[in-house]
Amino acid sequence: MAKTNLQILSGEVLDEGTEITLAQLCHTCSVQAETIEVMVEHGILEPVGTRSHHWCFPANSIKRMRIALRLQRDLDVNLAGAALALELLERIDQLHAQLRVIDAR
Repeated sequence: MAKTNLQILSGEVLDEGTEITLAQLCHTCSVQAETIEVMVEHGILEPVGTRSHHWCFPANSIKRMRIALRLQRDLDVNLAGAALALELLERIDQLHAQLRVIDAR
C-alpha cells in the first residue's frame, strides 16, 4: 500500500476591514520587523499607530509585502521601484474595475 502525505491547512479569511499586527505580518510573510519598518519608510506599507511595536496593518498589506518581496528577489528591484510598481499595479486594478462597471451597463 502506498503512503500518502497529508497536510492539514488552516487559515482565516481576511476582508478589507481586517487589521493585522506587526507580529502577524512578520509571521505571515516570514520577515523580521526591521524589514517591515524599511517597507514603511519607503511607503510600501502604511501602518496604523504611532510606535512600531504597536503597529497594525490593513489585511491588504500581506499582498503588498509579498509582491514587494518578489520584486526584490526575482527582478532585483529596489524599494523605491517596488513602491512605484505597487502604485501602478493598484492603478491598473482601479482602471479594470471601472471598465467592468462600464461594460456592465
